[in-house]
Parts: sequence; structure tokens; C-alpha cells
Amino acid sequence: MPPSFITRVLAGAISGAAIGAQEQVLVAGLFAGAAGAVAGTLGGAELRARLARAFGKDLPAALIEDLVAIVAAFVLVSQVG
Repeated sequence: MPPSFITRVLAGAISGAAIGAQEQVLVAGLFAGAAGAVAGTLGGAELRARLARAFGKDLPAALIEDLVAIVAAFVLVSQVG
């Protein structure tokens, strides 16, 4: 859905800019955050679709997708600074 996709990209860009600002690379952080949001959204959708087909239902796939996103975010953010 375009509105939620755009919102994710904007949120990623803002988050990336905030992290990048700490290291004086605000613009690079902005673009990296937006690119990460695009990759995460599209990759997550593909992963979830494949898992849903494998499980025969969406709930287990959704929970796995959320877990992967949470762990990845924690790992990436813990490496900053």
C-alpha cells in the first residue's frame, strides 16, 4: 500500500538522519535509512509471503517477520556509537 510504504521510507530516512547526525553524516544517514526501509519493507514482504505459503497461514509468518525485524534493528542500532 503506497501510504504505509511512503511512511516507512520517511521514518527510515528520519531515523537514519538522526543516527548519522551523531557522526556528522546526516545526509548519508538519511539516504541509508531510506534505503534500509525500502529493502526491509520489500524483503520482509517477500519473506512473509514465502513463510505464509510454507505454513499454510499468515500468523506464524507474521510473527517470524516481526521477530527478525526486531532482532535486526537491535543489532544494527547497538553497533552505532
